[in-house]
Amino acid sequence: MTEPHSPISASIPQTTPGIIMPPADGSGTGVEMDPVEYTLRKRLPRKLPKRRNDVYVNMKTDFRAQLARCQKLLEGGGHREICVHGLGLAINRAINIALQLQASSQGALQLAANTSTVELVDDLEPEDPDEAGEPMTRTRNNSAIHIKVFYPDPQ
Repeated sequence: MTEPHSPISASIPQTTPGIIMPPADGSGTGVEMDPVEYTLRKRLPRKLPKRRNDVYVNMKTDFRAQLARCQKLLEGGGHREICVHGLGLAINRAINIALQLQASSQGALQLAANTSTVELVDDLEPEDPDEAGEPMTRTRNNSAIHIKVFYPDPQ
């Protein structure tokens, strides 16, 4: 007996797994890159100008330490507002910090959140420098949140 032939699977070309890199000139054809031959180096994201009342949240620092830093800025630092920034996986942590600050102030603090998309750049370096592989860069997008935590003006 013969196996049933699906027209859908017949139209999908079978290729070896790899990463398709778009060319730098923006033309439609891409270059296939073997992920085994390259090392991925993630660059740090571009940061906004850091002010004294900006807090950049990450997943490496302890949550309580980041929360304590925010409370210190609001209570002892003389700031009426702070801006909590979170990128990618740290978005949930930034939201949790802002909500914890609001809850600990018994509702005296207000929140204003803005979301954005940040373009990140990765460097792809060849594993073997003797081969003809050239270093490449790749851009990708990541979500970000910026939460303004502030005391409202008395009226």
